[in-house]
Amino acid sequence: MFQNKRCLVTGGAGFLGSHLCEALLARGAEVLSVDNYFTGRRSNIGHLLNNPRFEAMRHDVTVPLFVEVDAIFNFACPASPVHYQHDPVATTKVSVHGAINMLGLAKRLRVPILQASTREVYGDPEMHPQRENYWGHVNPIGPRACYDEGKRCAETLFFDYRRQHALPIKVIRIFNTYGPRMLPNDGRVVSNFIVQALRGEPITIYGDGSQTRSFCYVDDLIDGALRMMASPADFTGPVNIGNPEECTVRDLAEQIIAQTGARSELRFMPLPQDDPRKRQPDITLARSALGWQPSVRLQDGLAKTIAYFDALLSQSALREPAVA
Repeated sequence: MFQNKRCLVTGGAGFLGSHLCEALLARGAEVLSVDNYFTGRRSNIGHLLNNPRFEAMRHDVTVPLFVEVDAIFNFACPASPVHYQHDPVATTKVSVHGAINMLGLAKRLRVPILQASTREVYGDPEMHPQRENYWGHVNPIGPRACYDEGKRCAETLFFDYRRQHALPIKVIRIFNTYGPRMLPNDGRVVSNFIVQALRGEPITIYGDGSQTRSFCYVDDLIDGALRMMASPADFTGPVNIGNPEECTVRDLAEQIIAQTGARSELRFMPLPQDDPRKRQPDITLARSALGWQPSVRLQDGLAKTIAYFDALLSQSALREPAVA
């Protein structure tokens, strides 16, 4: 499907977006990466810039974009609490205005568009594991709402554009994903723990560590997104893409300490408001409709991610703990 097709990736210089750009190029596509570099980094795509089938454009998706492409992957949005809570109004604008602008472009060009939605549409779920037909348990006025409700509204827009304009849409709900090119200061649990362990700092756990997450390695996630875009036109989703193997936050910390050989102690802090207690995808639909399931074991994915951060920190002052 992607051979010789021109694909637009919004958020293309981000953690997920840069891996998606690589995967599309490997499948013979031409790729246009669009990013305003708020959380994306040019270094994530620096190795692609000499590829004649790759182009990078600095642009904010809250502003309309006029380009010619054959498919759109809408991945633009800060995805960690540290970043999306930094400017919550801007986060909502990226999710909602960005979706409107990309849907408008897809409508004009009559091309398929995939929305990178999130497990956060389920909020602090009362259903466990979470299935796609669960409507969620979200606080609409809490500190996480800019992201949660922004993504929920984006899904609404996607399905309304399909109903109203017969637009070919795809929606995936991404569960906790990790791997190389995560930002060391993004506040996500995997990157936090690895950086703290490599620095020899205490591992900061919010709450008692019994809350669960399900961690999907980035290569598996990208494979799921590409399978979704290549699926039959009448399959729109939403579909959960994530690893159904549940892990407590404390267990994750102990695995990372063991793999890094760190002597870090565990430090427990108060749980942030609206932090989900459980997070586990039901991927029955992804298995049946896409033939997809994750293949990278957590211990193997962590090894690759630790190696990435070890190299990154050794090249910079980030190796040293901050001095108060």
